Amino acid sequence: MEGAIRLSIVILLNIISIATILFTIYLFTVVHSVIDYILVLLFAILVVISNFFNTYSSTWYYKSYKYEKLFDDKFAHLKPIRNFPTVAVAMPIYNEEPSMVERNVKELTKMKYPKSKIRFYMLDDSTDAKKVEEFRRIAKENNFFYIHRGERKGYKAGALNNMLSYSKEEYIAIFDSDERLANKNFLIDTLPFMIEDKSVAYVQTEKRFDKGTFFSDSIDIFEAFFFKFVQAGRALNNTTIFAGSCGILRRSAVEAVGGFPEYVLEDTFFSFESALHGFKNLYVPRCYAYGRPLKSFTALAKQQWRYNYGGTQFISYYMAKDRSTLGLSSKIDYILHGAGLDYVSVFLIFFALVSIGIVFIVTPLPPLLLTNIGIIFSNPLYLLEMMGIIAFIASFLLPVVIAGIYYGSYKKGFMASLLNYALAIVRTRAAIALLLDREPGSQWTKQLSAKKRSIWNSLYAAKAEIGLAAFIWVFSYIAFLSRNVYGGVWLLGYGVLFSLAALFIKIYG
Repeated sequence: MEGAIRLSIVILLNIISIATILFTIYLFTVVHSVIDYILVLLFAILVVISNFFNTYSSTWYYKSYKYEKLFDDKFAHLKPIRNFPTVAVAMPIYNEEPSMVERNVKELTKMKYPKSKIRFYMLDDSTDAKKVEEFRRIAKENNFFYIHRGERKGYKAGALNNMLSYSKEEYIAIFDSDERLANKNFLIDTLPFMIEDKSVAYVQTEKRFDKGTFFSDSIDIFEAFFFKFVQAGRALNNTTIFAGSCGILRRSAVEAVGGFPEYVLEDTFFSFESALHGFKNLYVPRCYAYGRPLKSFTALAKQQWRYNYGGTQFISYYMAKDRSTLGLSSKIDYILHGAGLDYVSVFLIFFALVSIGIVFIVTPLPPLLLTNIGIIFSNPLYLLEMMGIIAFIASFLLPVVIAGIYYGSYKKGFMASLLNYALAIVRTRAAIALLLDREPGSQWTKQLSAKKRSIWNSLYAAKAEIGLAAFIWVFSYIAFLSRNVYGGVWLLGYGVLFSLAALFIKIYG
């Protein structure tokens, strides 16, 4: 049954791709000027790239099912650990809430493993003096080796590299300070994979968030797609991404690649470097720890800024490296990982802007009424034009359907789809910040308190998104004046989707 569902969704995704191609062919038949031709050509390029990304992503989705089936059978022969290796469990910290850190520190110390073989490290880069004292106390009371740096050189990667000079353990497990250990067998379960195969550089487990509000649970689904489908699908190509935490690394592999690359997304860079050095990796589709829910839109925007800044940075890094040791599928996996968020952000904006011109090129469809429905569907040109509308709606709703099937909530899936549009400007600004060599810190506005979340403050906080939406709405209005109902609705919808950032700030902060 599961196989049939996945195959059906893959087929549906490819039908959507065919629909966009047919719509693009139609556009070339109705161009009237050089400007029209340029617009359609731009649209065609976007469609080709988009379809490649979507089709390749569908292979990850389908292969993830195969991986889940093979995983237990492939490793059923693994035996429990007898000779326990030494393990360093590291928790990087940067100005987090001390009460949360203390709670999660206590949970880590309950991990099932011989006490003589495990050592806990608190890697504190905090700049708040009061918090530094609190973290020092927490570390001392819970038998954590405390390391504080005066400057945050190299970000999280710098803290981990600094730890290597203090530690000698054979393996390094990393948990973020906001992650609550839920399964104390983490080391017992993951180390056998690495002990059996000395070429495995790291084992990554599934990452999820704790249950929270409707909004935070929607974000959990928003990110769970990556771990359930992409990570599992990539595992068959040996391109699983180390996700920075909830994973364990072989120290000798870290040293072989020269330590953790000191970039914003050190985990992605390390994953790539380990593959270039001939190491293997493994994804375990089980969750051992849960992160703190992201309850505000601002917190999500800051996270996505970091992801997109680092992803764009990775593309340059990837292109500068000798990739001759990697196979074609591995190369595609890595470049799509770096370009993935750029695709769903920059591309969404480009599609919307190019669509403004497209709306005024096509022949306006008559309003779809019962009295003229036969005329619309009997005209080949109208049918081809309808393909564009159908493809847009289907591509938006497909993630909703997948969320309903796998996570039991179409509403949360709908919210996850909306978030892609609401975050498009944030992600694009992050990519531009990298290209202009700006600081990697998020330029997003500080979170508004409930008292300050007036309509006007929310609109101002999302002024770039509202500006883009207003620009599109002007042309939507012109389309309606021209009696181009579908064109007007199309552009109106795009504007609404991009303006949702202001609404989410008003409601969720």
